[in-house]
Amino acid sequence: MTTTPAATPAATPAEPTARTVFLLAHTGRPAAIRSAELVVQGLLRCGIGVRVLEREAADLPLPPSVEMVAEATPDVLDGCELLVVLGGDGTLLRGAEFARASGVPMLGVNLGRVGFLAEAERDDLDKVVDRVVTRAYEVEERMTIDVLVHRNGDIVHRDWALNEAAVQKVSPERMLEVVLEIDGRPVTGFGCDGIVCATPTGSTAYAFSAGGPVVWPEVEALLMVPISAHALFAKPLVTSPTSVLAVEVQTHTPHGVLWCDGRRTVELPPGARVEVRRGAVPVRLARLHHASFTDRLVAKFALPVSGWRGRPG
Repeated sequence: MTTTPAATPAATPAEPTARTVFLLAHTGRPAAIRSAELVVQGLLRCGIGVRVLEREAADLPLPPSVEMVAEATPDVLDGCELLVVLGGDGTLLRGAEFARASGVPMLGVNLGRVGFLAEAERDDLDKVVDRVVTRAYEVEERMTIDVLVHRNGDIVHRDWALNEAAVQKVSPERMLEVVLEIDGRPVTGFGCDGIVCATPTGSTAYAFSAGGPVVWPEVEALLMVPISAHALFAKPLVTSPTSVLAVEVQTHTPHGVLWCDGRRTVELPPGARVEVRRGAVPVRLARLHHASFTDRLVAKFALPVSGWRGRPG
């Protein structure tokens, strides 16, 4: 993970550089609609242009000066300095797809429950607008994973994830039989509900729910976390960021399914092999606060810390 100050584009006094922010919102939520309206009004008042997707614009009370684009392709962020995302975890992961493809930093505002990817809450909208206007934010790069699905020696699917790639069973009445491999060597095999291969960012998502460790974002590592495994040795594994993780679906087991960030899915027939390695392209996140990850963890999970006396004098 690397952190850099927000870049300030050069501009001449006679002709200032135009600034544009892309806004992505979960328009199915009334709170998101109202939040989007407040953010748009604040940015426009400060002379910053706003761009939105046409299909979302129909649900938002937007002034005519807001730019609308029809297609949700990576190039819709061309010329934008920031991607502001309003919503819960699903919307933030959707925004991460745009951020990775475009290289534009994403600033998340949490309108859901936990929102580890978010940098602000709905009560912070005025602060969000002010920080965007004054460029008072830093940009942090988060590690991703690249995912390959092999069948009969051929690559049949390519994908990526910011949080995790999860190999899961499909039939509720039958386990998925798998063999795990790290760096070209077999580790163990068992029946299970699935396997989560995660990044440090994803350690507080699906991997956490499956019993995996919390990994600080600045730690570069890959995680492999079994889900409800029927085995004596079925512990979460933490490997080098240069390792290659593999999950082989046994030929005699029912087919499984691969989920990437809970958003993109592909069927895994018996005999399929899923390989996970460090991603070539990171996701860039805009950060407003210098609070430690420890403080973020305590706040997001409402952890009890009463009685803490601190470091001795």
